[in-house]
Amino acid sequence: MLAANVISGQVDHALGYTHNDMGPLRLHRPLIRATRAQTLAISCTLMIGLSLLMATLVMVGAVGIMGMDASHLPLLWLYSVCAIAVSGIGALALLAVFGTPGMLVVTLVYIAMAVPTAGATTPIEALPGFYRFLAEFEPLRQITGGIRSILYYGAQGDAALTRGWVMMAVGLLVAALFGFGVTGWYDRKGLHRIPAETKPEETAVPA
Repeated sequence: MLAANVISGQVDHALGYTHNDMGPLRLHRPLIRATRAQTLAISCTLMIGLSLLMATLVMVGAVGIMGMDASHLPLLWLYSVCAIAVSGIGALALLAVFGTPGMLVVTLVYIAMAVPTAGATTPIEALPGFYRFLAEFEPLRQITGGIRSILYYGAQGDAALTRGWVMMAVGLLVAALFGFGVTGWYDRKGLHRIPAETKPEETAVPA
């Protein structure tokens, strides 16, 4: 989620849609016109690339430095890459569709509603009915279940790993359809981020 917020802001800056403050300096690049769908595609591509680096750094820190036992390290790394990428693309889709208020929506979906339903500290059965309902599709529970299966249950599919893969695929599909569907609709309706310049009205000159 945090990476998606950074990527979204930096892509907007690189395309010239926003300023970028570096201490006392305010940097602004020339405008490169891109549709909303194109901007989202660029952000998603960067998110996929960044997920490779982020998952690798997590493995280095957890396994290499802290000595965490990970008998299925390649699978754990791959699962982590996919989890980061899918979560990030989902967050980017919300930011692209809702704009600035999208950060609030992302916070609600990925923190306020996801953390209590993750099943990492409190069993799902002990949660109120509303949170048990959210736990069926909230991403953090699916990710936690898959990670737990890889680390503690021999990477068995019926120990929530298969569910984790399936729900990540569903989440990616929903995010892509929602993000590109809505931004594409914005583009077709002419709801561009900066409207096309209009020619100044000609003033009649008396003969």
